[in-house]
Amino acid sequence: MRKRTMLGGGPRTLAPWLALAVFLALPPFLWPQSWLLAYLAQSATMIVFALSYNLLLGETGLLSFGHAAYAGLGALIAARVFNASGMPLALLPLVGGLGGALCGGLFGFIATRRAGTAFAMITLGLGELVVAAAWTLPGWFGGDAGVAIDRASGPALAGWSFGPAREAYTLIALWCGLAAVAMFALSRTPLVRLANAVRDNPVRAAALGCYPSRVRYGMVVLSAFFAGVAGTLGLINIELVSTESVGMMRSGAVLIATVIGGSAAFFGPVAGAVVLTFLSVVVASVTRAWLFYLGLLFVVVVIAAPDGLAGFCARHVARIGAYGWRRCRAAYLWSAAALLLWLAVIVPGVQWAYAAQFGADEGTVFGALVGAGGGVGVDVSASSDASASATPVLSTLTATPLRVALLLCVLAALAVLATRCASRAHQRLARPVNAAASTGGVDIAASTNATNAANAANAANAANAANAANAANAADRTDGAPQ
Repeated sequence: MRKRTMLGGGPRTLAPWLALAVFLALPPFLWPQSWLLAYLAQSATMIVFALSYNLLLGETGLLSFGHAAYAGLGALIAARVFNASGMPLALLPLVGGLGGALCGGLFGFIATRRAGTAFAMITLGLGELVVAAAWTLPGWFGGDAGVAIDRASGPALAGWSFGPAREAYTLIALWCGLAAVAMFALSRTPLVRLANAVRDNPVRAAALGCYPSRVRYGMVVLSAFFAGVAGTLGLINIELVSTESVGMMRSGAVLIATVIGGSAAFFGPVAGAVVLTFLSVVVASVTRAWLFYLGLLFVVVVIAAPDGLAGFCARHVARIGAYGWRRCRAAYLWSAAALLLWLAVIVPGVQWAYAAQFGADEGTVFGALVGAGGGVGVDVSASSDASASATPVLSTLTATPLRVALLLCVLAALAVLATRCASRAHQRLARPVNAAASTGGVDIAASTNATNAANAANAANAANAANAANAANAADRTDGAPQ
């Protein structure tokens, strides 16, 4: 039997780990810009946060609307401890995790008394209570200003003060990798296997001797611990924890990230976290319509790929491996063409609508990209000149709405045509499997009928032989009888 390591059993299993390592480690060496480090730090924080949430949603089947409370309160406790004691910054995420676990132990004792919809509603109420307390107790939560730290004020570690952005990001990336490995190892433990059993059938799990409420409680505490670690990583990045850290927007964001990525696979929340951070940071710096795009992506994923991006990719990779790229090429090329055409319809249409509402700077993608230059370190004067040069194009678009509408209609018709071609190509790809299944069914039915006929013939022959034997015996008795 082939041995399996803790991180998987083959190249396909190790590929996500390598991709995560490259995503966190390679960009700072290629382009060590402060904005890129800030973006990667936010991505690493959201990755840990989404993985911690998936311990509830994916592993235990618990939908929580107050998960941000554990991250925010853990970060707040870590900030208070750091300002009071001056402990090493490298150990601060551990303090935040313990603070989150403490809050999870308190809130979980209340919430895990119920499951399903009742659990979701209880966590929603607890999250609202934490938000209300954050504004009611400004002396502890910091009020509008929040609680700030100076990450360079702690003792240095090997000559690193963690004041520069690159040193702080290195610490955040290391903690992200450590937390991901820890949660992966946790997902292979008997406790999480029991949580899977409770998720699938709590009645049967209880009949086998475990206590579903205790299993849920333990998973809530563990999830809150890693959520506190994620909140502290965000604290290290921006050196501030505010009331927004415990708000419902953050709880909704981690839910969206987990669903988009897929809760059935371990790396599903990682993919969802990267996508969500890209939309909320990069796309948000380009256009204010990023929330529209996020909502549209969420709806499309829920309808077209309920198992998330990870499940969608795994399913199609398996299909290509089974049929070969040459056979699948037409279907996927048509799908790519349909996707590009729909993007060519939706993005300009949305930007055009935003231009009519908010101004010409939202009119086209090009104008939005020009406007984003000042937010990523580009010269503001150059950005202004480019915006001025783009003004005639924007004014042309806004001055001729009929032409733009006709162009979008033509592109939409082409997108519909490409979508139908892609759908037919995928149907033709799946047709041989159905034909083979039906042929197999006919063969099975034919063999069954032949067997039944043979059995019937054998039974008839046996019956005839028995009748002949009985007749012969009767004739013998008749011949031997006295006349």
